[in-house]
Amino acid sequence: MPTALERPYSRPLNLWVCLGIPAITAMVLLLLELTSLDMDIAKMVYDPLSGNFIGRHSYFLENVLHDRAKQVVIALAVLSFVGFVGAFFIQRLKPWRRELGCLVLSMALSTSFVTPVKVVTSVQCPWSLTEFGGKETYSELLSPRPETDKPGRCWPGGHAATGFTLFALFFVLRDRKPKLARMGLIFAFGLGTIFSIGRMLQGAHFFSHNIWTAVFCWLICLGAYYAVLYRPVPKKAQVLNSQTVSG
Repeated sequence: MPTALERPYSRPLNLWVCLGIPAITAMVLLLLELTSLDMDIAKMVYDPLSGNFIGRHSYFLENVLHDRAKQVVIALAVLSFVGFVGAFFIQRLKPWRRELGCLVLSMALSTSFVTPVKVVTSVQCPWSLTEFGGKETYSELLSPRPETDKPGRCWPGGHAATGFTLFALFFVLRDRKPKLARMGLIFAFGLGTIFSIGRMLQGAHFFSHNIWTAVFCWLICLGAYYAVLYRPVPKKAQVLNSQTVSG
């Protein structure tokens, strides 16, 4: 039996599922670039009479679901960092030191990658496009960007990452609290989805932008877990267990 300070062994990690589903999702998203799905969805939430997206000036979507909600997640990240530092000194937190460190690392990486990638890709937001009252020209993700004085900063979705970064909760709790881990996964997926829909209603992102963000955040959190926390059962212990069962 592991001691209070010893990490538990990890349940087997099915990489075919953990990596296969994101890979399939990415391939589907690339194929969707050949369709008009993103534009069609955006047109559904655009009001041509007012010349704005239906949520463009919504107090709730901008001030509550965007600004305040982001602040809450940032506060959680700060508390996680404080907890991680405290785990070096506070006896109760010491058994969770690696988990807290993994949580901090996951949240830091899955939010900080967004801005540099936005700069590199220069994808325009829906509200900037001529189709929706803007001045910029639409281009597919893998197509060259049209000449402009104002490069886009809309791929991947930053606010979606604020929600999907909490995939980290699933991995951090996976080995110690499986039920809480599943609840964390549902919460992260739900929050990221709500944030994504809110920004789509405002014209800030296309549908695919947010799905790409979910894929990236999942892979980052998975990678952090695998590097920091994953502890498979040693092969010798597996052999002994199988011999005990057979005997």
